Amino acid sequence: MRKDITVAAEARETRGKNAARRLRMAGKIPAVVYGAGGDSVPVTVSPKEITKILHSSTGHNTIFDLQLNGGATPVMVIDWLHDPIKSNLLHVDLKRIDLTKKLRVRIPVHFQGDPVGVKIQGGIFEVISRELEVECLPDAIPEFLTSDVSQMNIGESIRGKDVALPEGVALGGHGDLVLAHVITTRGSDTATADAEGAAAAGDAKSEPEVIKKGKKEEEAAAEEKKKK
Repeated sequence: MRKDITVAAEARETRGKNAARRLRMAGKIPAVVYGAGGDSVPVTVSPKEITKILHSSTGHNTIFDLQLNGGATPVMVIDWLHDPIKSNLLHVDLKRIDLTKKLRVRIPVHFQGDPVGVKIQGGIFEVISRELEVECLPDAIPEFLTSDVSQMNIGESIRGKDVALPEGVALGGHGDLVLAHVITTRGSDTATADAEGAAAAGDAKSEPEVIKKGKKEEEAAAEEKKKK
């Protein structure tokens, strides 16, 4: 989704770990701009501005303007690197976007409602993937997609092809991709098996008791006949 955001960039002449370290100490991070038939250009950008974009509602699907050498080019964040300990942004890859051509992006899917299979049948709602790949023009990228799961029973699933898409947006990935399903709990299966086993054991124990009791009555009757 295109936003009215402009991020200033400067051409980067030096490369390497030492140069990158000096940039970060100065409040900048290294970045690379590529795509749309243009050359790959090393630049520097503000990590605070890029982090703000990544944490926005449209996240990495945000299309914004990169101001460089007196001109502005629409770009998207394609890849980024965080420090594994401090979690601060270290590097980003920016791709030039042709606003007249369709592109494929992964859109978050929000699941709404409580499945019948959970509320009534005692199952578990399990999410397999929270994103769906779609294809559309850059200006038509939705912020998120919504899927109503309230009518799902145990054993049922939501697939990519089941999610409603807005006008101008088409499914980009495999339509049979399972996004979520309702499954039985292992505990409920065990409880059912235990109950059935107990019932079977109870029946098995009752039969010998009946036979044993009948045998005693027959032996008592035979003794009475002998006495007579």
